[in-house]
Amino acid sequence: MDDELFAVDKPEPQQSSQTGTRGPSADADRAREVPAWTDADDATLQVSLAAEQRRRKLREALEEDVVEGRDYERRLRRQYTKFNPTPEWATNARKRLRSSAGTRGGSATDSDTDVEGVHRDGVLDPLLAGTETVLAGRRAKILSHGTLSIERLRDANLSAKAEGEVKAVQFHPSPQVPVLLTASSDRRLRLFTVDGHTNPHLQTLHVPSLPINNAMFHPDGTAVLLTGPRPFFYTYDLQSGATQRSPRGLWGTTFASDNQAAQDGSMEICGFNPSGSVLAVAGRRGHIHLVDWRSGGGQAVGSVKMNSGAKSLWWSGERLLTLGEDAEVYVWDVGQRRCVQRWKDHGGYGSQLLVGGRSSQYLAIGSRMGLVNVYGPQAASGATDQPKPLKSLGNLTTSITALKFNHDSQLLAMASNVKKDQMRMVHLPSLTVFSNWPTSSTPLGHVTSVDFSACSEYVAVGNNRGRVLLYHLRDFGSL
Repeated sequence: MDDELFAVDKPEPQQSSQTGTRGPSADADRAREVPAWTDADDATLQVSLAAEQRRRKLREALEEDVVEGRDYERRLRRQYTKFNPTPEWATNARKRLRSSAGTRGGSATDSDTDVEGVHRDGVLDPLLAGTETVLAGRRAKILSHGTLSIERLRDANLSAKAEGEVKAVQFHPSPQVPVLLTASSDRRLRLFTVDGHTNPHLQTLHVPSLPINNAMFHPDGTAVLLTGPRPFFYTYDLQSGATQRSPRGLWGTTFASDNQAAQDGSMEICGFNPSGSVLAVAGRRGHIHLVDWRSGGGQAVGSVKMNSGAKSLWWSGERLLTLGEDAEVYVWDVGQRRCVQRWKDHGGYGSQLLVGGRSSQYLAIGSRMGLVNVYGPQAASGATDQPKPLKSLGNLTTSITALKFNHDSQLLAMASNVKKDQMRMVHLPSLTVFSNWPTSSTPLGHVTSVDFSACSEYVAVGNNRGRVLLYHLRDFGSL
């Protein structure tokens, strides 16, 4: 079927250094390999894969854009075979030819004939048709849209279930450390080893003086930060097992009435920069406090201020992005303590949550109306005065309370805890929602938090019943 529709460009076979006479069948095969017509412009044609949405699925790497005409043709063929697979009878015939080629004997003098037979039998076709097999260990897998290959596993916290709502779940940042933390409304932090089978319980930490609303690993993976509606935090050292409360002078002199940081009573909205040297904490009336983490115990060293109260914050490299109650996004140069860019979220439908991917390729903003605006890299870089969203996702109808990108920004999980089973998984290259998951029988409950593992083999979903559901994404690894 493909041979009738397309002409395959193949190089002329090299002449053998040995003399010999080829039979009529070899000449017929040689004639069949030569295309009937070729377009000379294919060699100079340049096609952009990122310019149009329908071409994005042809990319083999997320950062790819312009390809040559011959490469574009090859990718179109590969996409065609995805939806029109090889018939079963043809697959069986190729298997028989491969087995016969494997048992065929030959000497060193007739190696050219053997190579011709291998090409004719199609043994090398899968290898020469693309580079997926050769570079599988170096290149991340490109997900296809429409259907998500996902498998439910035993709950991550089945060995030590929380006695209240799960406030936060997060995987350890290192792929070599399969540890998951959970923080719940019973003021306990629990650590689990995630192996996909038993998920044994490692440790439980009870903090009576702090209602834990947020918990996160330090970027270097050596400690856990615990925060809540209090003007102090706790750190838990994973190596020594020691727990330490923030120093008394964290916000400077607490007796000064004009010290805004001293008046703030919550540290729920906070985040580390990628190096872990600075912790940004959202305070009252638009203040964002910067805590120096290099000194060990933490000390507030400065602040920046927005024109409205802070709803969310996120680090893009060494730049800090903050979202205000008026749906305006501020891009801060933390070193100079100044705002380098300010723009308003498209629509401004009660924007309340801002999250970006690790590579800053995408930026997502969720609203109280259930809309999620997905922006491109220019939104975080400040390259334009008013970024336009790539797409506004309206698959949920209640307030967005959880957004999370996976490690290579191919997936976006969005959820709402207002209603049951309000969670969707987005395929970012095509900006479409997977249709096969979750289903009506998926026991999500009221989703409160979501996180992907370091290499996206697992996704953990916490809910209001104290359960942490665990799922395996087959496209990113096997158990």
